Amino acid sequence: MNGAGRQSDRFSPRDLAKESLEGVAARPGRLILTMLGTIMGTASVVVTIGLATTTAGQIDSQFDAVAATQVVITAKAVAHGDAVNGVLPWSAEDRVTSLAGVVAAGTDTKVEPPAVPASPIVRAVAVTDPSAPAQAPTPVVAVSPGFLSTVRGILRSGRFFDSGNETRADRVAVLGADAARRLGVTSVDLQPSIFINDRYFTVIGIVDSLPDRPDLLGSVFLPNATARIQLGLSAVGELRIRVAVNAGNQVASQAIVALDPNAPESFKAVAPPRPPVVREGIKAEIRNVFLALGAVALVVGGLGIANVTLLSVMERQGEIGLRRALGASRSAVGLQFITESFIIGTLGGLLGAAAGVATIVVTSLARRWTPVLDIRLVLAAIAAGITVGLLAGIYPALKASRVEPITALRGA
Repeated sequence: MNGAGRQSDRFSPRDLAKESLEGVAARPGRLILTMLGTIMGTASVVVTIGLATTTAGQIDSQFDAVAATQVVITAKAVAHGDAVNGVLPWSAEDRVTSLAGVVAAGTDTKVEPPAVPASPIVRAVAVTDPSAPAQAPTPVVAVSPGFLSTVRGILRSGRFFDSGNETRADRVAVLGADAARRLGVTSVDLQPSIFINDRYFTVIGIVDSLPDRPDLLGSVFLPNATARIQLGLSAVGELRIRVAVNAGNQVASQAIVALDPNAPESFKAVAPPRPPVVREGIKAEIRNVFLALGAVALVVGGLGIANVTLLSVMERQGEIGLRRALGASRSAVGLQFITESFIIGTLGGLLGAAAGVATIVVTSLARRWTPVLDIRLVLAAIAAGITVGLLAGIYPALKASRVEPITALRGA
């Protein structure tokens, strides 16, 4: 017993490291296959979280591209009750288009009481059929020539109003896609007409989509001047301005001055805020999903190390029994197998982290993204590989430490 104790004491950390390295390197093919699980798991964690961060950066840029690009200005009552103030001028579009940061501007006003005695009646024919089923009234909206560009509208056919139509107060109309379908107008090639309060208007265009005002696709659009003369429109409802990215607050403050330098407080300008809650929610969801996938891959890699290490214990029963017979303690045998798993996990973590970083860089270059990678993520991935290796080696090490010398030698 004393001799065995002294021999066990001579099994130094250097001897442990040497024996473990020899045990790992003795089967290079198996080593590579074993490390593949850890490499894939670690690489998956780096790639998924790294790409999640990079993708979140792209989401940020997409949100920046659409955030605060619309400024809406309306009139409001003033404290001193001046009747001149608190009304948007008919020339509001022209007054703001020259401001820095303004991409397009246009006014829109729904024609409804008290502008007219009753809501305008829109029909496709002049004669009213009393037997026809009642339908909801078709909204009539007065707009300026720049309205379509401001709301990024797309025409299906024909054209939109120009300054000439506005100046002459032409009796022309443009239909939203839903309004055209309701009125049975499919093309403007033959210059169809519609009737509003028994007055005909020539349809010169059909709007297919209004990305920023989809609620108006069921409307009939008239020039402002036409609505003033034909339907008694008395004031502009709102001025909508499409601005460059990050120019919303600047344009909002300057536009109210341009509309009335003497009473800018007569107007209310609203610039949509950045949507941080929605953006952060999407980023969090992406991170959580990718992190779960990476964790699953890492667990699979750890199970692979455990299985191979356990198989190695079974195959090396004779070696374990011989070492125990020569005086190696249970702890020394167990520690060797844990060290072997540690080495496999470390190598897998290093190679996996390197593969993950390379994948992120290549993918970002291919997609023309800016790669976003935190060095702490790489270090954490390496640490995860090491941890998985250590945990995966615990059970095989316990199994090896319980091998009795005589049983192992008899089986060998």
